[in-house]
Amino acid sequence: MLIGNVGKEPEVRYVDQGQPVARVTMATTERGYTLPNGTRVPDRTEWHNVLLWRKLAELVERYVHKGDKLYVEGRLHYASYDDKQGKRQYYTEIWADNIELLTPKQAHADSLQPTQQATAQTQQNAADGNDDEPLPF
Repeated sequence: MLIGNVGKEPEVRYVDQGQPVARVTMATTERGYTLPNGTRVPDRTEWHNVLLWRKLAELVERYVHKGDKLYVEGRLHYASYDDKQGKRQYYTEIWADNIELLTPKQAHADSLQPTQQATAQTQQNAADGNDDEPLPF
């Protein structure tokens, strides 16, 4: 599973009797830290190619855009090809089985719109009968 941001607009193609296939370039970042001796280790960003088929590809085509945050579940797919010079090139893709859109619907239109996570927490508090403000710790 990965959580990251879409790096560019998704590419959608139709193959084999009109079946949609989407390719999403996604970035994940491992946060930096400071070692006990004071050495600073910077953030590290990795780029991933995610492939989605059928209904997931249709979802991506309609709702996913550059900058959106996604949760992706899937499996690694390793493949290779021979380039123009005849040299074998290897690459890795993620074949998605499930995705969740983590960017709120109104994130671009209204910066005051609560996130889905905050909304879910509010709903859980109401269900628990706890309407008080969250504790500061």
